[in-house]
Amino acid sequence: MVESLAPADAPSGNWVDRYAPPRVRPLLRMARLDRPIGWWLLLLPCWWSAALAASAVERSVDIWQLLLFLVGAIAMRGAGSVWNDIVDRKLDGQVERTRGRPLPSGQVSVGTAAAFASGLSLIGLAVLLQFNWFAVALGFCSLIPVAVYPYMKRVTDYPQAVLGLAFAWGALMGWAAFHAEVGLAPLMLYAGTILWVIGYDTIYAMQDIEDDAIVGIRSTARAYGPDAPRLVLLCYLGAVGLIAGALVAAAADFPSWAGLAAFGLHLAWQVSRIDMARPEVALKLFRSNRNAGLLLFAGLVVDSLT
Repeated sequence: MVESLAPADAPSGNWVDRYAPPRVRPLLRMARLDRPIGWWLLLLPCWWSAALAASAVERSVDIWQLLLFLVGAIAMRGAGSVWNDIVDRKLDGQVERTRGRPLPSGQVSVGTAAAFASGLSLIGLAVLLQFNWFAVALGFCSLIPVAVYPYMKRVTDYPQAVLGLAFAWGALMGWAAFHAEVGLAPLMLYAGTILWVIGYDTIYAMQDIEDDAIVGIRSTARAYGPDAPRLVLLCYLGAVGLIAGALVAAAADFPSWAGLAAFGLHLAWQVSRIDMARPEVALKLFRSNRNAGLLLFAGLVVDSLT
């Protein structure tokens, strides 16, 4: 058993490498706690939806719900990542960027990984049970795309679409937690968020095109090749348009529209900077989607407060 290096896409000097005891570092890495961008991208649609749900009835956003979504996103992002690593452990060992992960490098057994994923899932369940029963049932439905996603990269050029179904689920959950139902506004927000996920994950997949071709991993980045930036642009345009429809359906006011405008400008900036010959640029652009999402969230929150 060997000590693996920090993953290539982990921020340098992250807290796991600096402060966590060596024995638990592999588990924390499997949960991607050294790479917070994952749980941010899972969390932001929850926050968007919660803020939009509040502003639709001229109430302030529920801080307690935002905190619950934060804990739930961190736990479930971790559980989903461990599940993904269990399924992909043989493929990960053949890809330069992922061969140092705890499972393919031999630091953690499959049994330990499964137990760890179960523990994280129980935390997520405890959070989910704090909401109304409609939201609880809706939350359980999210497990379907989460469970099948790791297999999709073997059978379709569009695994990013399945990832979108999972990562965008929060766009339904925030509204459901507030109103105990879903309607046109959250459904349009969900559809727009799916396109946002496909766009940013296509950028992320640009890092691995050569290795993915060798081991047979499929992705939108591989399928579209030089036209992948155009796909990202179309997804981002669709995302902005559908989220605009959600704002109309929720009778949102100026602050929400200002947040959407800032979000759209950030996405346009990303597209203008794509360079498929430079994987490090793709990673930076992918990570920048946290800031894009926070711009939209800020507008929605101000709307709910005013």
